[in-house]
Amino acid sequence: VQLVESGGGLVQPGGSLRLSCAASGFPVSSYAMSWYRQAPGKERELVAAITSAGGSTNYADSVKGRFTISRDNAKNTVYLQMNSLKPEDTAVYYCTPMGPDMTTIYGYWGQGTQVTVSS
Repeated sequence: VQLVESGGGLVQPGGSLRLSCAASGFPVSSYAMSWYRQAPGKERELVAAITSAGGSTNYADSVKGRFTISRDNAKNTVYLQMNSLKPEDTAVYYCTPMGPDMTTIYGYWGQGTQVTVSS
């Protein structure tokens, strides 16, 4: 399993970023996928998840209405569009496959991509 996250960076509050996750080494289109984040000194938390076909999504309350998860199964890529970013969104963002229950994860992580929201 290989997960390569990209698209992070430094952005001002209110700005936007689009993260990408290139997945390989498993049948990506057969798995739900998710984005997690981990801020310094905090536990990793679920941000968003999407079913294998992309027909259903879940979001953490803290990002609802601001973040959108999507996927392109032809490209084995998952995206996270982040709008109206806040300083509290600062974290390393990771993608990982999930079970069909949209809860179970298997412990596969990439290197993550750093998102820093600061003026």
